[in-house]
Amino acid sequence: MPLSPRGPQSPQALTSRSASATATAVALPPAGATGGDGQAKRSRSWRELLQRWWAEFSLQTKLLAVATLVVSLMMTGLTFFALNGIQMDVRMSDTRYARDLGLLLSANVTPLVAEGNDRELAAVAERFWRSSRSLRYIFFADPEGLIYLGIPISGSQGGSELLLSRRLELPADLAKRPQSPLVRQHLSPDGQVTDVFVPMVSNGRYLGVLALGINPNEAVLASAALTREVTVAVFISIWVLVILGSVFNALTITRPVKELLRGVVSIAGGDFGARIALPVGGELGELLNGFNAMASQLEAYNEANIEELTAAQVKQQTLIATMADGALLLDGAGKIVLVNPTARRLFRWEGRNLEGSELCDELPTLLALELQPQLDTVLGGDKDSSDLRIQLGEPARTLRIVLQSVRDASGESLKGIAVTVQDLTREVELNAAQSRFISNVSHELRTPLFNIKSYVETLHDLRDQLSEAEQQEFLAIANAETDRLTRLVNDVLDLSRLESDRNWTLEPVELLPAIEQTLRNYRLNADDKGVHLAIDVESNLPRVRGNWDLLLQVLDNLVGNGLKFTAAGGQLMMRAYLWPDACQLDPSTAPRDDSPTCEFSSPLPRLRVEIADTGAGISLDDQSRIFERFFRVENAVHTEVGTGLGLSIVRGILEKHASRIQMASEPGCGTTFWFDLPLEQADSDELLVTSERRRHDQANPLFEMV
Repeated sequence: MPLSPRGPQSPQALTSRSASATATAVALPPAGATGGDGQAKRSRSWRELLQRWWAEFSLQTKLLAVATLVVSLMMTGLTFFALNGIQMDVRMSDTRYARDLGLLLSANVTPLVAEGNDRELAAVAERFWRSSRSLRYIFFADPEGLIYLGIPISGSQGGSELLLSRRLELPADLAKRPQSPLVRQHLSPDGQVTDVFVPMVSNGRYLGVLALGINPNEAVLASAALTREVTVAVFISIWVLVILGSVFNALTITRPVKELLRGVVSIAGGDFGARIALPVGGELGELLNGFNAMASQLEAYNEANIEELTAAQVKQQTLIATMADGALLLDGAGKIVLVNPTARRLFRWEGRNLEGSELCDELPTLLALELQPQLDTVLGGDKDSSDLRIQLGEPARTLRIVLQSVRDASGESLKGIAVTVQDLTREVELNAAQSRFISNVSHELRTPLFNIKSYVETLHDLRDQLSEAEQQEFLAIANAETDRLTRLVNDVLDLSRLESDRNWTLEPVELLPAIEQTLRNYRLNADDKGVHLAIDVESNLPRVRGNWDLLLQVLDNLVGNGLKFTAAGGQLMMRAYLWPDACQLDPSTAPRDDSPTCEFSSPLPRLRVEIADTGAGISLDDQSRIFERFFRVENAVHTEVGTGLGLSIVRGILEKHASRIQMASEPGCGTTFWFDLPLEQADSDELLVTSERRRHDQANPLFEMV
């Protein structure tokens, strides 16, 4: 609805201004079409600058600024709502005033409109308009909404026609409530205007609408201006106080606190010479002086006790490092803090940085599965200590792992776990060997001792009743049993020496003389029994790495055992040769299809020794037990006597040489034993490791390696 403002502005001017504004809006580029990227970058740079600026303030300053902002916003809001309430009351007064003014004018002009007295109507309206400075305009519209009279009327040419050709768009039910005019407000270029639309009704006939435009009350304008000014003033005043407070805080609190923090960090880093020199009074001054005094005492204490503490630490580290048992220290979360060299050797952790790692993640899988529940129990506080035994590694070792919680002085807080690892392998082996020795020896000694006692007791009690031949027979049996007992004791002693930790010296040895000496020792027995002894050994055999006495005992036991079970007319053969065969070609000769080749080769072959007989042979079932202690095949199929320890001794001696005794036998066809010996060039340390592995494998045949 175009309303003519009071003064020189006309509807044409309003229309022209609107068109100009529209043209200006069309001429503007769309948002983001030009300069959008630059604006976004500037926005980000400002935001980053603000973030860096805000990060430089201390926490106390930030809290003070936030608290001040909250207080300022609260006070500003209270001021705004208070003044806004006053302004709303004034606006309501303007609305009531406009409605009453409209009803008053409507009551005076309705009879004139009903009579059609337009001249008098115009005169009354003009007088009414001139009598009130608050009126902006007065319009009269017919029932169709077409304006036929308006005050003021523009003085420009054609202004009246434009004005009087406009139509009002009003609610349809406005004519039905003449005592309830329509009041609304709109914003014009000259300010806010209150519009009042009063229906004119005479004798039930709807005559049209009276429209009034009323300027706002000056008190309202003054109130709005006052609201803005007071709000801005309060906000600026509070933030001036914030800035002053920040400056004061920075000068009197922030700087001393930052210096104090810097000093604390220096003290924590071991710099006990840090001091704070600031001219600050009050509680902060006392705090800084107290800090300087504390730093001085710490510096003096450090100088007086640093050597003692260092010496104690060195002693503690030396003690842990030289412990025979493995030692680990875990923190309260189960992570490794300290590991001594013994534990590193036991778990093969040499050269690894384990600090901060989970203990179970660094252990073999089977050990970790066994240890994790025990570790969780101690970490959870269910137990203060736990004990675990397990076999580990290759060769197998028996380890005892003890977990002990470490708590503070009150005993409530868990500070860590001390882990002790003890290698019980030697103790377990000794206990097992002792048990086997007692069991086997007690069983084997019983029979000869019983026989000796029986025959000697018979001779003692019935000597006069026995003939000379019977006495000689009893004495011969007792003597034979004594020899059997002597052989058994000697074999047991030999086996015990092999099972001990004695380091046998392995030196370069010529094997051919040992073979010839063994054959010479049994030549007479073989001739008496009618067994042929043969040898198949090259004269240029390389030297082997071994122990002369032990190898001579191996050959003696194997030859004696074979001769014992070989019948008259049989043969016992000894062979020695390189295995696998070394195939050496001339490097200058290129291989051809018709040239000699090797199916396989070895950079360092071994010397193989075989002892083959044509005796009774050994059954398949007995072959699986032939190397057990005190097991004798003759108990089942032969009448030959023996201790049952000969082959066990052979196996033990060959294990010391990093070798293994093997056999092939068929009942009625004979038996062949063979073994391989390392050559002179073999590495002694490697042989020792291999020997230990074979010994442990033999002692623990069912042990699964971790």
